Amino acid sequence: MKIMVLTLTLFLGTMTGAFAMDNQSHDWYFKRSKNHSPATTEPEFQELLKPYDSYFIGDSNQKELYMTFDNGYENGYTDEILDVLKTEKVPATFFVTGHYLKDQPDLVKRMVEEGHIVGNHSWSHPDMTAISDEKIRTELRKVKEEYTRLTGDETMHYLRPPRGVFSERSLAISHEEGYHNIFWSLAYKDWETNKQKGGQYAYDSIMKQVHPGAILLLHTVSKDNAEALEKVIQDLKKEGYTFKSLDDLVLKEKIPTMP
Repeated sequence: MKIMVLTLTLFLGTMTGAFAMDNQSHDWYFKRSKNHSPATTEPEFQELLKPYDSYFIGDSNQKELYMTFDNGYENGYTDEILDVLKTEKVPATFFVTGHYLKDQPDLVKRMVEEGHIVGNHSWSHPDMTAISDEKIRTELRKVKEEYTRLTGDETMHYLRPPRGVFSERSLAISHEEGYHNIFWSLAYKDWETNKQKGGQYAYDSIMKQVHPGAILLLHTVSKDNAEALEKVIQDLKKEGYTFKSLDDLVLKEKIPTMP
């Protein structure tokens, strides 16, 4: 009986708009780059992203990269990562949770002061497809409100869906809230803090997947990432890559090319 009630509640939660949105749950999936060719994803996913101004890759004809980090909690390496980004003059986006905002206000302020983008990773990191429309909005609004209270900055335009789980409904609701969902075309299993394999492993994992237009997903809890980041950035620059912010990507897509 409880299962039936929960199912009915979630169904009704999708009916708040003019019509019911598809709430089929998807786990983000990408086909890793081989020989530095662009990573791809399912055609179905690409079609789902388009109407909601969401991205997983940039221009695959340009040697441009977009560095993003997920910050669910602090493990002692974000300061070191920020030091490298500052020295190398690389912009990044940090997707933060409510816990991170409350627990690490000084690091969030430092991100903003040093010119990085802070994005929304939800307040409590839920599966967005398993909660109501209003709960999705609350999850997003609480992060933005706390971020604004903390930094004075009222702009927050990018969302990394928790766990990479999404549906057309979650894309649509977050889009209505003013967000571009940002997925990724380069990542590796770096978040297990008790299974770190060393900086060289992180370096190799990133370098073998890199490709033009890549949106990199890394986690700041990874000791390996902190150790590898400087060499990764320096060597990618030597290979002719430049690092851009998500604003560069989104604004470039929005501004029409002159004939």
